[in-house]
Amino acid sequence: MSPRRRVLVLVAALLVVLGAVGVAVGVLSGRGPAVDPDSRPAQDVPGPVLLVPGYGGNSAALGALAERIAATGRAARVLQLPGDGTGDLSAQVRVLDDAVDAELAAGAPSVDVVGYSAGGVVTGLWVARDDGAAKARRVVTLGSPLGGTSLAGAGAAALPDACPPACRQIAPGSAELAELAAARVGTLVPWLSVWSADDEVVTPPDTARLPGATNVQLQDVCAGAVVGHGELPTDARVAGLVLDALGPGPVEVAGCPSS
Repeated sequence: MSPRRRVLVLVAALLVVLGAVGVAVGVLSGRGPAVDPDSRPAQDVPGPVLLVPGYGGNSAALGALAERIAATGRAARVLQLPGDGTGDLSAQVRVLDDAVDAELAAGAPSVDVVGYSAGGVVTGLWVARDDGAAKARRVVTLGSPLGGTSLAGAGAAALPDACPPACRQIAPGSAELAELAAARVGTLVPWLSVWSADDEVVTPPDTARLPGATNVQLQDVCAGAVVGHGELPTDARVAGLVLDALGPGPVEVAGCPSS
């Protein structure tokens, strides 16, 4: 091999190695996909709202909140999750993506998504996997174990046969939660995460905290509020926070909404 050809081969090999290192550094640093600001939906043109139920898939829990949203003139629909909502979260992500694509195909400028409990994890996975940052104007999550709930972790460890796929996937350290962290979904779309100090299901309650999002413990803005996990979708103060976040203004919390 001539000296010139040998140099070209060495340079090509070096470029391949540097490219691989660059990819590895991107993965290890936890950077999410780059989002072009011009591809994000307009914040001043709200579209329909899709609500994603939590573990167990009980859509009735979100019915009252959907009615509150609809009373403002917005279309609001609670999704029906496959089975009882305890199966693989990936199947639930597909239901959400299909619903979003149907709204966009019907002419919606974008969607807002409200995820309750494990429905917030489903929403986060959708943002990470299905270009949600280009489809969702805003995301709100309520009592969502975005960092994993120790209750599910204990169940998966002590009674694995009684802990369905979704239970294992919201346990701390799951591959799905690692995927959320690596994608940094809270930085990709305006996001409000609300939780209650009284949550007895998502433990510890502040596992709902999401880097990059607007994170709010209910009691920090509404002193003395006593709201359990199951009451989050129906509490008037929580509904007020949701409505404010879904409005045309910026996602921020100025104080406790009136009942």
